Amino acid sequence: MAIHTLFFVSLLIFSLTESSRGGNKDRLFTELQNSIEVTAKPVKDSGVLEAGKDMVTITWKLKSSAKVDADAAFKTIQVKLCYAPISQVDRPWRKTYNKLSKDLSCLYEIVSKPYKKIPQSLDWTVELDIPTGTYFVRAYGIDGDGHEVAYGQSTDEGRTTNLFSVQAISGHHVALDIASIFFSVFSVVSVFVVFVMEKRKAKVEQRR
Repeated sequence: MAIHTLFFVSLLIFSLTESSRGGNKDRLFTELQNSIEVTAKPVKDSGVLEAGKDMVTITWKLKSSAKVDADAAFKTIQVKLCYAPISQVDRPWRKTYNKLSKDLSCLYEIVSKPYKKIPQSLDWTVELDIPTGTYFVRAYGIDGDGHEVAYGQSTDEGRTTNLFSVQAISGHHVALDIASIFFSVFSVVSVFVVFVMEKRKAKVEQRR
């Protein structure tokens, strides 16, 4: 919990720093073209998705209703996991801001890759550090200067439909426990080896 708190505080400080710089980075979400079609379908038929286990199939492409060459400026596609309004209540560290440099609703990057004009898809496994909550997926079209110029999302404008829920891991995770034991043993062995080497060095010095 302390790590997550530190992470969100760092993000908040970073967003405030970026917003204070001004310039082109202070782009507004409402200025972006809604020209990308995005779907996010959990592989699991029903129920809550488990972090580190369950998958979501994500697809994106240019909307058929978009203007010709609406994606001409796209150099990169950036797909993010975003909090639904129900998971933002009483959580200011997840607040939605119109100014993209301050927005805290889409904190988790799923993928960022060169844009292709053909439809793309990805089977994404919910990562272990994703908190419990309700989510949707948003994709941004990024231009050559690294600025968002368009977007699309797997939900409606009010962010109330086609949502999915995630249950974070609780208790001890086996892999983390094994890693912890390994590094503990490694530390003890390292100290013992250094101790033995120092004793041998001391004996050699005495013999001289």
